[in-house]
Amino acid sequence: MVGSGISPNEASVTSMARLAAAKGDGDYAFKVVKDIVAVGGVSVPRLRTYAPALLCYCERLEAEKGYEVEEHMEASGIVLEEVEISALLKVSAATGRENKVYRYLHKLREYVGFVSEETSKVIEEWFCSEKASEVVRIGSDVELLRAAALKNGGGWHGLGWVGEGKWVVKKGNVSADGECLSCGEHLACVDTNEVETENFVNSLVALAVERKAKMNSSEPMEDFSEFQEWLEKHGDYEAILDGANIGLYQQNFADGGFSLPQLEAVVKELYSKSGNKKWPLILLHKKRVNALLENHNHRNVVEEWISNDVLYTTPPGSNDDWYWLYAAAKFKCLLVTNDEMRDHIFELLSTSFFQKWKLRHQVRYTFVKGSLKLEMPPPFSVVIQESEKGSWHVPITCQDGEESLRNWMCVTRQS
Repeated sequence: MVGSGISPNEASVTSMARLAAAKGDGDYAFKVVKDIVAVGGVSVPRLRTYAPALLCYCERLEAEKGYEVEEHMEASGIVLEEVEISALLKVSAATGRENKVYRYLHKLREYVGFVSEETSKVIEEWFCSEKASEVVRIGSDVELLRAAALKNGGGWHGLGWVGEGKWVVKKGNVSADGECLSCGEHLACVDTNEVETENFVNSLVALAVERKAKMNSSEPMEDFSEFQEWLEKHGDYEAILDGANIGLYQQNFADGGFSLPQLEAVVKELYSKSGNKKWPLILLHKKRVNALLENHNHRNVVEEWISNDVLYTTPPGSNDDWYWLYAAAKFKCLLVTNDEMRDHIFELLSTSFFQKWKLRHQVRYTFVKGSLKLEMPPPFSVVIQESEKGSWHVPITCQDGEESLRNWMCVTRQS
C-alpha cells in the first residue's frame, strides 16, 4: 500500500503483520511496520504493531532479528512489556547469549516487577541450564557491588554475573520484614537512583521558578531559592510533613476546621520513632500559620515549632506541594501525606519513576477515634532483585493479592 502512495493506518498494518507472523514470515511482518515508520504521518506504530514480528523471530530462534525489532521499537519510543521481554530472554537463553539474558532480566526488573508463571519458567530454565553454570564474569568484590547497588537505589548492581558454578533454584516465601525463607537473605526496599533523584529535584525547582515568573500578583513573592538556602542551613530532616493535608484530615463537618492536635500528634509520633531523636519538618502556608498564631490555644505550640526550625512557612502565591515534595526528595527522607499527588505538576514527572519514589518515601496516616496510625513504606520491594552476593530473587504473580503467600524464586550460587 505504501508503494502505491496509500498510507495505511496502524490497525491495518497490525493486521497484516499478524497474518505474516502466523505464516512464519517475520521478515514481512517487520517490513510493513518499518514502511509505516518511514512514511510517517498520523499513523504511528504501537507495541501490538511490532509484537508479531518480534515474537515470530523469537519463536524461530532468530535472535539477532528479534534484537533488531527491539532496537526499532526503542527508536520509536515504544516500551516493551512482559510478553515481549520474556520472549527475548527465552531466545537469548536458547542461543547461549548470557549477556543478553542478563540484560532482559534487568528489563523485567525495571518494567514489570513481579512476573507471571510463564515468565518464571523461562527464568528457571535458564538458571538450571548448563550454559548458565558455565557463565563466569566479574569477581566477588562485595564492597564494589554494594557501592554500585547503593548508587542505583538498592536491590541491584547491574555489573554482571557474579561467582561461578551451578545455580541453586528454590521457590518459597519472603517474611513480612523481607527475609527470604529459602536462603535467609534480606531483600531491599528499592529507591530511585542518584541520577533520577537529582533530575527530580531539579525539575521541581524549575516548576517553582516558572510559576513565580507567571505570577501577576502585586504582592512580592520570595524566590524558591530562599527555601533552598533555608534547608541548607537547617536541613538533614528524616521526615517532611504536608501540614495542611494532616490538619484538615476528616474535618469536613459543620464545626470542622484545621486540627492542630492532629498535626501535633504526627510530629510527636515521628520524633519518638526517630532513632536520632530528630524532629520532622512541617510545611504550612503563611496564611494558615498566621491564623494559628492568632489563636491563643495554638500560639505557644506554633511559636515553639518556628523557634526550633520544625516549621517552615510557605509564601503567598506559592504551591505548598513544591515545597514538601522538594524537601523530601532532596533529603531522600519520608513524606507524610495522604495526597494522591495527581495534580498537573505531578503529571510532568515520569510515571514509573514517581510511583517508585512514592512507594519508598510516602507515609500515609489515619486517625481512628482520635488515635493516630502511620502506614510506613514497606520494608522491601516486590521486584526482581540482584544482590552483591550474586543471588537473584524473582517475585511471581500472586492471584489473591496476599503478599505473605507470594512465591519467590530464590537463585543462589555456592561461590
